Amino acid sequence: MKFLTAVAAALLGVSTAASAADLDLPKQLSWTAYGTGTAGYNQAVAIGAALQTATGTNLRILPGKNDVSRTEPLRQGRVQFSATGVGGSFMAQEGVFQFGEQKWGPQPIRVLLANSGGAINLTVGVAGDLGIQEFSDLKGKRVAWVTGAPALNANTTAYLAYAGLTWDDVERVDFGGYSASWKGLIEGQVDAAFASTNSGPAYEAASSPRGLFWPEIDENNTEGLARMQEIAPFFQTNTAKVGANIDGTDGHKGAAYAYPVLVTTDAQEDALVYNMTKAMIDLYPEYDGKAPGIGGWSIDNQNFEWVVPYHEGSIRLFKELGVWTDAAQAHNDELLRRQQVLQDAWNELKETGADDWTTAWETKRREALKAAGLQVVF
Repeated sequence: MKFLTAVAAALLGVSTAASAADLDLPKQLSWTAYGTGTAGYNQAVAIGAALQTATGTNLRILPGKNDVSRTEPLRQGRVQFSATGVGGSFMAQEGVFQFGEQKWGPQPIRVLLANSGGAINLTVGVAGDLGIQEFSDLKGKRVAWVTGAPALNANTTAYLAYAGLTWDDVERVDFGGYSASWKGLIEGQVDAAFASTNSGPAYEAASSPRGLFWPEIDENNTEGLARMQEIAPFFQTNTAKVGANIDGTDGHKGAAYAYPVLVTTDAQEDALVYNMTKAMIDLYPEYDGKAPGIGGWSIDNQNFEWVVPYHEGSIRLFKELGVWTDAAQAHNDELLRRQQVLQDAWNELKETGADDWTTAWETKRREALKAAGLQVVF
């Protein structure tokens, strides 16, 4: 899979002038999004305001505290779209973690657009009093593990893998929550923890007596990047300009992934998806700058070879704009095949009535992906 968010130069000629008269949207739309006050929620509000002004469409936003609560209304058809993250897109597609429970399973997720603006990095920060310069320096150090947050821990695992390390090479320190892990770093209970560079706890750590340092990723370290993607293929190299000890500098070289990602399911009507995607692109000048990080929704920031397939309605628009390539189509087709392999494996396992569902599904899933010649993740 491609690691860089490169888009054909033809994107530069795409006009983003608002063309509300060409949009065919219902009078009311519903999205799920992250909780009130989050970057994802604030961006949804700004997009909703632009929709209301330009088209008269009212965007109803349902905040959800986790991936399942954002995805359940989408699965039930109570909302048309979800502005989610990697959990509600990639991990839902994969049928892992919460989505590996017997009542869930691999979901037929489809992407419309994704915010890949790159203003921040999602990375592992270390206490500034340790003299750590590289991720490999974490060997023997105390690294935070957040109980009940498998996606968060997978991200940390990916950074360790980049450095050629595993959890056996560090001292794992368990915390009951994300905030607790960063409080532990500030208070000297742990040496490294995962966060977005612009998170409140990161700024607090930077101003604490221990200080904060963000090790960087070397884009030329192909072996390290390959190991990272084996754990977390959704990561992309990125230079962040926003964050603790990053603001006002030339930036931090790390990695990130799209957030939020606007998704639906394969059951959603092509026409509605086409018009929702068109509205996001055409009205971009109207909502750009209206919420932190919202600039990443622009058409020239899209990665058409990410880890979750695009919806046919969006693809139709991309073809009209001249930005959908043969390579993007081939990649999308392969992602659809991956989803089908996972769904077939799930259905086969359900017929067996396995007693230990979690273990049985983990094994069945890996075997099915391996047999199909597909990357085994998780």
